Amino acid sequence: MQTLNRNLIKKPTTPLPTKILQFGGGNFLRAFVDWMVQILNEKTDFNAGIAIVKPTEYGDYQELKDQGGLFTVILDGVKNGQQIQDIKRVDCVNSIINPYTEWERYLELAKDPHLRFVVSNTTEAGIKFNPEDEFQHTPPKEFPAKLTLFLYHRFQFFNQDPSKGMILLPCELIENNGLALQKAVLDYANHWELGSEFTSWIGTANHFCSSLVDRIVSGYPKDRAKDIETELGYRDPMMVSGEYYHSWVIQAPESVQKELPFSQTDLNVQFVEDLVPYREMKVRILNGAHTALVPVAYLAGARLVDEALGQPEISRFINELLLQETILTLDFPETVKQQFVSDVLDRFRNPLLKHQLISIALNSTSKFVARLLPTLKDYLALENTLPKRIVFGLAALLYFYRGNYNGEKVDLKDDPKVLSFFKECWDQYNQQNTSLEETINQILASTDIWGENLNMIPGMTEMVVGFIGSVEKQGILVALLSIQ
Repeated sequence: MQTLNRNLIKKPTTPLPTKILQFGGGNFLRAFVDWMVQILNEKTDFNAGIAIVKPTEYGDYQELKDQGGLFTVILDGVKNGQQIQDIKRVDCVNSIINPYTEWERYLELAKDPHLRFVVSNTTEAGIKFNPEDEFQHTPPKEFPAKLTLFLYHRFQFFNQDPSKGMILLPCELIENNGLALQKAVLDYANHWELGSEFTSWIGTANHFCSSLVDRIVSGYPKDRAKDIETELGYRDPMMVSGEYYHSWVIQAPESVQKELPFSQTDLNVQFVEDLVPYREMKVRILNGAHTALVPVAYLAGARLVDEALGQPEISRFINELLLQETILTLDFPETVKQQFVSDVLDRFRNPLLKHQLISIALNSTSKFVARLLPTLKDYLALENTLPKRIVFGLAALLYFYRGNYNGEKVDLKDDPKVLSFFKECWDQYNQQNTSLEETINQILASTDIWGENLNMIPGMTEMVVGFIGSVEKQGILVALLSIQ
């Protein structure tokens, strides 16, 4: 069986005009942005090629080069209770450039009149200013430094032409990633003394658009690759798999939206004036559901997310937590909130993702503070009563951090100080030196963990103690049934 290459697919050899400069060629960008560009090319007149730039020194994307930039995306999901699959070959990557060995070729891209967009995914630590990066470095270390040099060469070559600015769409998972990238570029411009005309051009001719991305990409489907390749008729070591669900929310002016014809497709891409509410909805519904689900499902014997949702008691718990508690605190139309909840639960039920509960459990205490505590407080302010299911999730979390359940050790991963504190509290309880109420009171009082004394929230301590007492006496599933 032949390996995927340009000759194998027998498509026209005329390359697409390179409109997109992409920093990063990893699994996520290929299964998210590149997959979307492929669909834009097929469904609209976007007609865009991609130049992938290696943002870091290690590795060279040689396999992707060997395949002429071609790869296959395998997407699986659950929609309306039915398993679905989508397979698409992506052929819009024109070139792969390693600036560590091809610096002049990289800078030559700045002269391409077709280039209009910059996409990046260089990890949360990738967008930063490093004063050790110098203008004469070929290349400098940090991604924003490389980008600044590219933009400066473009600024010079096109003689400050405002129409040759770029639309930048960072995908790094940090808040206000567009503004963070712009700040880093301006920091380099000032550090290297590139002049006020250039910094003005950066601010007026370029659009740094903050964006929020969402798709689980699991990578090469090792267990299924042979069967898929038999179906496709070729080998593809660069094959990448992920979930069918996708969402890209972009904070951008109307002019940018006109240049990206997503509205002519059924891709889940939204252009908004303010990204903050969308980030809050994602954190409170998707991430909040994960954080509430993990200790409850783990104590019920489940080890995978889809396995947990297969248990009726847990499925009902998460469904009611989201629909009866969480979405009440979000200022979106009811249909939008309910659809988001439906999408999240479909994603949780996807059996091919093999999402381990224990891996999601990492740093669960800080996740509760960021994802569920604000919802709990807002619900209390709105309804003048505590959200029982969120409080039950907290009770299960505290019991989960006991470190063992039914004789089985729980592999907890958190700040060592947090784990030590929980161990000390629960050891005192196990040795009957403290009552359950005293133990929970001590845990909830830790401002180091929760940022405040949770005992001060009216009714909190009593409700948590009651739920944990039920779990101890009846088990987690029976205790769940008592929530009304």
